Amino acid sequence: MCFDKIIVPGFKVSASSEWAQKKWFYVFRSSVEPFCFFLWLKVTPTGLETIQRAEGDSVALGCSYTLSPLDRGEIDIEWSALSPDTTKKDQLLLSYTSGATYHHGGPGVAEGFSFAAGNPSKGDAALAISQLSRLHSGTYQCKVKKSPGVDTRKVSLVVKEKPSVPKCWLEGGERVGDAVSLHCRSSKGSTPLKYKWRRESKDPMPAAATQDGATGELRIGNHTQSFAGIYLCEVNNAVGAERCRISLRANKPPNRAAVMGGRAVGSLLLVLILLVFAGLLIWKLKDRQHSDKEFSNEIRVKGDNE
Repeated sequence: MCFDKIIVPGFKVSASSEWAQKKWFYVFRSSVEPFCFFLWLKVTPTGLETIQRAEGDSVALGCSYTLSPLDRGEIDIEWSALSPDTTKKDQLLLSYTSGATYHHGGPGVAEGFSFAAGNPSKGDAALAISQLSRLHSGTYQCKVKKSPGVDTRKVSLVVKEKPSVPKCWLEGGERVGDAVSLHCRSSKGSTPLKYKWRRESKDPMPAAATQDGATGELRIGNHTQSFAGIYLCEVNNAVGAERCRISLRANKPPNRAAVMGGRAVGSLLLVLILLVFAGLLIWKLKDRQHSDKEFSNEIRVKGDNE
């Protein structure tokens, strides 16, 4: 906070004064407008920030800083991965000093890390990470030093898996009046996954429909012709979203009179077929008996002639 003061030019405030021990240091000019700045180097933003990103994406962890005229030393910037185990050392990843950038921890550790700005000594020390993986999840610390000023900030990075393209399918019939269930399921993706159904035509969802955002089921209790159409299911989590679509038809139930008539005709045809088959069988048996009788008579006649 700054206050309006009129100060005689050349007035000096010693470093041991009460003003110099406060957060703000005031330099006064022969003007009603004050000129103020931080007593020491200041890194922004303050507080722990949490960032969520998807695997394969890139990210920049912010670390801006403002220098004080009292900071006279050489600029020194460090990015480290903080160990969750307080008994172990933090892993230094990237540093900038004497106008040069240095990678630490070997190729496997430092790969993909760089300063987002071409020259981090200009007030922007953001850390850029490319091709994120689950292994990049953790808490990172930015430390900026320019003696006697020094300040730090921490950033928590959470890398998650995007949902895979879900599969849509239907259970139950599509007949008018029946219950119909549409299902949607993504096989991959960091939890929690949330599902939501909607109609492609922008028409409102059926009043008789209920959907479960956790399981991806859309249930229609009493299917009607007006519910037919294309339905879209979208699955999403904190880092991405995917969708699938399915066509729902509304088939009219068959006419009962026609069904009964068809069954009757079918039964009659079956009886007729059985009668024809029985008649052919009887005819075949009689014909065979007649042939056997003639054959016996022929044998008898030959025996008498001999």
